Amino acid sequence: MRRRLPALLFTGLTCLAAALWFFPIYWALVTSLKPEFDVVQPGVALLPQHPTLDAYSYVFTHTAILHWYLNSTGTSVTVTLLVLCLSSACAYALSQLRFHGQYLLYGVILASFMVPVQALIVTHFVLMNSFGLIDTWLGVILPQLVVPVTVIVYKQFFDQIPKEFREAALLDGATEFQIFSRIYLPMNWGVTTALAIITFIGAWNNFLWPFLVSNSNASMTVTVGITQVHENFGVQYARNLAGAVIAALPVAIAYLLFQRRVTEAIMLSAGIKG
Repeated sequence: MRRRLPALLFTGLTCLAAALWFFPIYWALVTSLKPEFDVVQPGVALLPQHPTLDAYSYVFTHTAILHWYLNSTGTSVTVTLLVLCLSSACAYALSQLRFHGQYLLYGVILASFMVPVQALIVTHFVLMNSFGLIDTWLGVILPQLVVPVTVIVYKQFFDQIPKEFREAALLDGATEFQIFSRIYLPMNWGVTTALAIITFIGAWNNFLWPFLVSNSNASMTVTVGITQVHENFGVQYARNLAGAVIAALPVAIAYLLFQRRVTEAIMLSAGIKG
């Protein structure tokens, strides 16, 4: 029994931490199902006394939620595809090719971890404004394409592939692009899938940059759009949280469906940063 006591203690602490983490999500879901009158009542009601879908109905009928969803889907998918294509190609060049400035370039990529993304916001905004890309999909997408961790992860896995594969392909007359696309990428589909999922989730959840660069529904993503769910008569908590639940739903579904891959990607990223 004494040997099992530490395990029981850690299990209890884990359950407590999970409950504390999940409670805000539960509270948002419950609040979104309440009439606004019940939301502002004093006291704590863990279950809605008069459950209703009025808040969700308002979000779908009085906002551009579907257009925001389209923008989020389009920008997130584009960011994911471009990040994977650019990062994998860059990693292959750093891993398998030899050129002047190779180590300097890789050092710059590694050093980029020391620069927080928020520190580049002003520079990104000035550049996008100079290019006339404010309030456009391209303006939302371009600054999100710089993801050094995907380059480093790909390079580490490419380094582990035996050199004989590339040498044999070169002797058979294969080009570098054919070697990259037909040998190195297929050998790392698991890594590509994991990175694709976590990149998509990060692009979908991104708020700060789309919030700064989007001024209208033409480019506004769902994470920014839900901040527009308000009235002239004050804050409507149920409607705001209904919008938040709708915005988070695709990411929650993606995580539940690809939980193992997401965990692998997080471990890969954490291992690189560590």
